[in-house]
Amino acid sequence: MRKQKIILAMAAACALAGAAHAQSARDYISIVGSSTVYPFSTAVAEQFGKATKFKTPKVESTGTGGGFKLFCGGVGVQYPDISDASRAIKKSEIENCAKNGVTEIVEVKIGFDGIVVASSKKTKPMALTRKDLWLALAKEVPEPGTGKLTANPFKTWKDVNPELPAHKIEVLGPPPTSGTRDAFVELVMDEGCKDFPAIKELEKSDGKQAKAACGTIREDGAYIEAGENDNLIVNKLVSNLNALGIFGYSFLEENLDKIQGETVDGVSPTFENIASGKYPVSRPLFFYVKKAHVAVIPGMKEFIAEFIGEKAAGNEGYLANKGLIPLPKDQRKQIAADANSLKILAP
Repeated sequence: MRKQKIILAMAAACALAGAAHAQSARDYISIVGSSTVYPFSTAVAEQFGKATKFKTPKVESTGTGGGFKLFCGGVGVQYPDISDASRAIKKSEIENCAKNGVTEIVEVKIGFDGIVVASSKKTKPMALTRKDLWLALAKEVPEPGTGKLTANPFKTWKDVNPELPAHKIEVLGPPPTSGTRDAFVELVMDEGCKDFPAIKELEKSDGKQAKAACGTIREDGAYIEAGENDNLIVNKLVSNLNALGIFGYSFLEENLDKIQGETVDGVSPTFENIASGKYPVSRPLFFYVKKAHVAVIPGMKEFIAEFIGEKAAGNEGYLANKGLIPLPKDQRKQIAADANSLKILAP
């Protein structure tokens, strides 16, 4: 094990040395990852490019999972320096990073976000519950009468809940590589299914199968994977009055003239409700830094400081104007101290 660590460290050192020689090939910060964090990263990158001597960082929206794949590919200028994420990095992703010599990762929490279920402003809002959403989107649901899990038969929202309209179930949402999809499954699907007797019985006999039943989204056309471009979902909602879309709160905030957020369990997705914890579908947002690149890529430390500084991430910061829900002040202070000192994420 010790020998393997030494080999990995030597490989990383060689790659870093190569990166230093190739520095002229990339004199800007490369950022990949979450489509939800993308608008915030882009805002910081633009401000950073204007206000400092460094070049404007390049930000790409690849999805959280896709970003970690690129980020964990290795050490050197051919690999990204920072990966944005709308969920915490998974153990399997940390292990994949380590296999490729990426052994020192800095985790930075930047704030909170709500996952909204939105529709066109031209249509009547629906009062949804997480139970409604699970019944509408799960691959298998309890069969009326027997309670046994069966292929989802529901075609309209009225089939799911008699109080909802008879609109066709058509939900545009993120793909499996998206952190928003992961968080939606955890916060909506897993919660919406848990009170059904069939799921409770399944949990007793096979917890893994019960979790799969809760979190597996139907594939018969009712749920449409819309890629990592949340603006595309917004445009489709405008043209399809019966469709719903799933994305981060910031995209609702930016398009309030066109779309509206549906209530979930009786709570509207507003800035105040997400910040207070009342809105049930909220999650933290992060970015991850490859420490080995800090000494090689110009402006890394300065960019980190800009992103987590009060001017950007504070209560009155420019990211709050874009829809980021700021962290409590004491958390911001501690996270800033850890990030600026490049505190490594524990393996």
